[in-house]
Amino acid sequence: MAENRHKELGLTDQDVLEMYETMLLARKIDERMWLLNRSGKIPFVISCQGQEAAQVGAAFALDRGKDYVCPYYRDMGVVLTFGMTARDLMLSGFAKAEDPSSGGRQMPGHFGQKKNRIVTGSSPVTTQVPHAVGIALAGKMEKKDFVTFVTFGEGSSNQGDFHEGANFAGVHKLPVIFMCENNKYAISVPIEKQLACEKVSDRAIGYGMPGFTVDGNDPLEVYKVVKEARERAIRGEGPTLIETVSYRLTPHSSDDDDRSYREQEEVAEAKKNDPIAKFAAYLKQVGVMTEEQEKELLDKVMNIVNEATDYAENAPYAEPEHALKHVYAE
Repeated sequence: MAENRHKELGLTDQDVLEMYETMLLARKIDERMWLLNRSGKIPFVISCQGQEAAQVGAAFALDRGKDYVCPYYRDMGVVLTFGMTARDLMLSGFAKAEDPSSGGRQMPGHFGQKKNRIVTGSSPVTTQVPHAVGIALAGKMEKKDFVTFVTFGEGSSNQGDFHEGANFAGVHKLPVIFMCENNKYAISVPIEKQLACEKVSDRAIGYGMPGFTVDGNDPLEVYKVVKEARERAIRGEGPTLIETVSYRLTPHSSDDDDRSYREQEEVAEAKKNDPIAKFAAYLKQVGVMTEEQEKELLDKVMNIVNEATDYAENAPYAEPEHALKHVYAE
């Protein structure tokens, strides 16, 4: 790694430490959720592990006071950057009344928080893409200077919603950033059985927008490309398609056995490229973080995760009759 790449991008030492802490927090919440799931305490986990660098790098390049995010189900790094807390995410995992995403009605990973402009997602994959395009259209019509940022997996890039959304955004030059988090597997289907083209970003030209493929294990590279896409969108130059290439370090979800479709040696090999370890190494190399600070950050994050777990586990469930709220006219 080059000396002080973050300084060249206009990021301070404090910025990159905050990025690292957010990535670490996402990882540790995720790991805790697997333990809670395996001990029968929470019903479902869908993981961000291996994708934290892309998520946090991208979210840091956005305007957290203005922009809208339409995250997909793995985007814990994005929603933490945009203001969701470990406690919010744990309340969702335990399906408690205070869960900000749905009051305990939805599966984990269906993030939504109005005050932070995190737009509610839905279970069918890729539905968030037309939503993001619609919000961008509204922003353009009202002459507002925000962008919408939407993420999806490479499997989703084959869905009609992606193609329709990308085409509409391209035609109308809308301020939307499409970010495909390519983690190599759409559940059990490897990338070579999903795409005939070499890269997801090759599809951008068909919709009249620039396309970029970057290393999803490098938060600074993702930050740079998203920041440039945002500047282009604000200037009225329309959308961008960004593909971040990483690897899904866990099974698709807590209900999936990935041993049936990929070799465990492959997963072990990918773990050597863990984005969190790589970023920590960079921060130590450029003198931004010491071994001692790294340990302090880990202790801080684990305290946050422990507190969030205890709070959510002990929080009340919704009243049963609340299941009928927002369903029928009252």
